[in-house]
Amino acid sequence: MTNFVLVAGAWLGSWAWDEVVVPLRASGHGVHPLTLSGLAEKQGVPAGQQTHVQDIVDEVERLDLRDVVLVGHSYAGIPVGQAAERIGDRLARVVFVDSNVPADGDSFVSGGLDWQAAVEASIAENGGFWAPLTAPEFEAQGLSTEQIARIVRGSTPHPGATLTEPAVLSRPLGGLPATYLKCLLDGTKPNDDVAELLTSRHWRLAEMDTGHWPMFSQPAELADILLGEAGR
Repeated sequence: MTNFVLVAGAWLGSWAWDEVVVPLRASGHGVHPLTLSGLAEKQGVPAGQQTHVQDIVDEVERLDLRDVVLVGHSYAGIPVGQAAERIGDRLARVVFVDSNVPADGDSFVSGGLDWQAAVEASIAENGGFWAPLTAPEFEAQGLSTEQIARIVRGSTPHPGATLTEPAVLSRPLGGLPATYLKCLLDGTKPNDDVAELLTSRHWRLAEMDTGHWPMFSQPAELADILLGEAGR
């Protein structure tokens, strides 16, 4: 039995995976959607990036999970990628869902001055938190009006320190067994960092013809892909 640990991106909690959890459990697997500190029902819990890494490691160890497929969406790829190397032989595979990937010494906002400035400005203006997206910012991502409303309604401000603190990796990420799932409505090609990782024999590329939030726009299709990755 595979144990899926599902971690959603910025502003979201475990609730984001509700429609993915059902088919995974129906297939006989363990499924553990996780809310990171400071988000959703854990609002008010102080959090930096290493807090989020430890959230994931603690969940795996607390439940004594084996044959673990760690799934990180968007921002969550950064803590998931770090947690993957820290859980040792409990790990079966990492699946990065249209996500950022960690690089030792870099943060979520590294790599683009305009991007970094925009996120840091939002954090400064919102009491140390990155403000959630508004409904118009979800357009052209394969989402219905109802799905957009659900995301907006459930989103909570994201702890700023998790975005600005650097990642800590003890070995190259390319050595992990990993799949990168690219959502094509959010750009047809992975960024340069991911493209380099995909040259590793341990990594593979998968694609979905949807936008950046496939757990809402195509949950059944996403579950099918995750089930396929469990068998690798």
